[in-house]
Amino acid sequence: MNLKLKKPIAFFDLETTGVEVGKDRIVEISILKVNPNQSTESKTMRINPTIPIPKDASKIHGITDDDVKDAPTFKQEAKNIFKFIEGCDLAGFNSNNFDIPLLAEEFLRADVDFTLKNRNLVDVQVIFHKMEQRTLSAAYKFYCNKELEGAHGAEADTKATYEVLQAQLDMYNELENDIESLSKISYHKKSADLAGRIVYNKEGQEVFNFGKYSGKSVEEVLEKDQGYFSWMMNADFPLYTKKVLTEIKLRKSGLIG
Repeated sequence: MNLKLKKPIAFFDLETTGVEVGKDRIVEISILKVNPNQSTESKTMRINPTIPIPKDASKIHGITDDDVKDAPTFKQEAKNIFKFIEGCDLAGFNSNNFDIPLLAEEFLRADVDFTLKNRNLVDVQVIFHKMEQRTLSAAYKFYCNKELEGAHGAEADTKATYEVLQAQLDMYNELENDIESLSKISYHKKSADLAGRIVYNKEGQEVFNFGKYSGKSVEEVLEKDQGYFSWMMNADFPLYTKKVLTEIKLRKSGLIG
């Protein structure tokens, strides 16, 4: 089933040096952009992470330091990648928990003001887990009746994710062929900052999701405990969490709408 699109959606997958969003780096990125007229554009590239790739990571995706030593850094390609996905909704497999947060970190580290405002996020893994409880290779076999060749390669995983979502729409009548609807089902709990440190409550207000102020309104905490903002900005939180926190503080002070 073809996706009903109001604007382009970019399916993407990252191969990385590890799984820590705030510390690890991209070594390969693949993007498949699907346009409202169903035409597609793709981009796949190796990235020099500027840090060593651990052997355990190389065993998974097969990419070594030698493979990327002459590749461009993310900072060198950041503006081109940003332009390619500009105006797109985003989709991936486990993307809300990992790929999108890590991509946001890389953009901010490269001084590109990446934001998720006006973007729907579709996580095919969340839909899959809510429906069937499997891995991407199993999902591809289950939904598409094909073996996933080249698993853990960014390009193969990206294309498989796109095909799985199409097959999910064919299989489940309760899934609406609408990106906003798919975005809503892609969350277990919607977060404001990707890392889940700041989430939305039932009233749509940002609240802290950790520590002594868990469940408390971010605006109220920043007003009553002004030192908490400084502590978070100087602590080892992801850059995107700090960006969201700063936006809430500026909004509360009336400096931004």
